Amino acid sequence: MNVFLASNTMWVINGILALILLGIGLYELYIYIQGRRSAKMLSEEEFKEGMRKAQVLDVRERDEFNAGHILGARNIPYTVLANSYNSIRKDQPIYLYERKKGLAVRTAIKLKKQGYQDISILKGGFTEWTGKTKSK
Repeated sequence: MNVFLASNTMWVINGILALILLGIGLYELYIYIQGRRSAKMLSEEEFKEGMRKAQVLDVRERDEFNAGHILGARNIPYTVLANSYNSIRKDQPIYLYERKKGLAVRTAIKLKKQGYQDISILKGGFTEWTGKTKSK
């Protein structure tokens, strides 16, 4: 009887874990699809070519930005984005980056919902950037 109960308990636990993993996977798929709808992904070369005409925004936290950032970038952390919409122009392209690109995708989704149109994200993020940088 105890073996049967233990076996059923393991099936329930495995089922719950499978549902959690499925939920995480579906959420990541949703973020990916929304990101593709909200922003263009740019290679480093494309990013460099257009950044002089764009608002380059680093969405990492202030300490990461101060440790090193793309030359000419402004720091608007994702955590304070909702309070910073007035400082971002809608009539100029927006180039986003961070360490990789997950936070930049979430930023692009929020900006798109606020009516911003021309949004691009650096593929590979700052970790793969080989261009000019600055640290404070």
